[in-house]
Amino acid sequence: RRGRVLGMASLVRRLDGLPCALLPPARPYLDWLDGIGCRTLGQLRHLPRPGLQRRCGGALLDMLDDAHGHSTELLLWLEAPPTFRASLELFDRVEHAEALLFGARRLLQQMTGWLCARQFAVERIQLLLAHERGRVARPPTVIDLSLGEAVWRDEHLLRLLKERLAQLVLDAPVIGLTLEALQVQPMAPPSDTLFPEPGGTPQERQRLMELLVARLGAENVLQAAPRADYRPEAANQWLPLPARSAARNAAPDLPPGLPGMPRPGWLLAQPVALLMREHRPFYGSPLKMVSVAERIEAGWWGQSQARDYFIAEGLDHAHYWVYRERIAGSGEDAAPRWFLHGLFG
Repeated sequence: RRGRVLGMASLVRRLDGLPCALLPPARPYLDWLDGIGCRTLGQLRHLPRPGLQRRCGGALLDMLDDAHGHSTELLLWLEAPPTFRASLELFDRVEHAEALLFGARRLLQQMTGWLCARQFAVERIQLLLAHERGRVARPPTVIDLSLGEAVWRDEHLLRLLKERLAQLVLDAPVIGLTLEALQVQPMAPPSDTLFPEPGGTPQERQRLMELLVARLGAENVLQAAPRADYRPEAANQWLPLPARSAARNAAPDLPPGLPGMPRPGWLLAQPVALLMREHRPFYGSPLKMVSVAERIEAGWWGQSQARDYFIAEGLDHAHYWVYRERIAGSGEDAAPRWFLHGLFG
């Protein structure tokens, strides 16, 4: 059945022939309208508006204007829900985790649309893999993704889910997916820099770290972190990458007075014993001390150390971090020994 489209002129002609009783605000005044010979909407529309409003009220004029398209139509905007949780029922049982990526992509696209509508960026999402119900029912498999930097596009999230699904072995077939945005924050404005940063932005580097964690595991992607110990060998530790950027920017836990002391950029894994020539330590050339001694005595509860550290300079003007043991041996080793422990850039 074909529909018909009326122009404004045809619409006005059709409306003008309709009876006034069709308008609910006009029904209490039908006797008065009939007494003055006003029986159709066309006749009602030609009456003086000020007098009609005083006698019948403004609701009658408003409905008459709405019918003829003369009033401004106020539309309610479609508002996105305050939280996001979407589910997708699969067409068949899926027994391989990698085959779930197609459904996960559809849910991620829905979530990115919701993020853009709410001007949000997501920090943590959760993908639930629903298994069969009934007597063989089991709780859903949970895939939790925590991001160091909030994102609102699906490309990075899709790469992370692809890596996680590639490592997942399903214990039971999957019949449905549920995606939920657990932590969101207001979307950050775009960068105001004119030229791109060399080596990529901090967000791009953080996404690379998150991709490596998803592919290799959190126990295989570590970062160096300072430890509150004066001994150079024990002043560093390797920890997993923190999930939040605030934890990465936290002040390091350092002993009092240590931040102001010079430290080499390259610390040797094991100190190298230096030769002595003319009562001076020798490393390719005689070394000249260019700093006062920094005494380090620590480790009395375990491996005790008592050393005097110096910055030494060779004939090639290279600078070295050397130390002299303060506890001398006995016999032939009674003289203090010198060691190379680090190189300055």
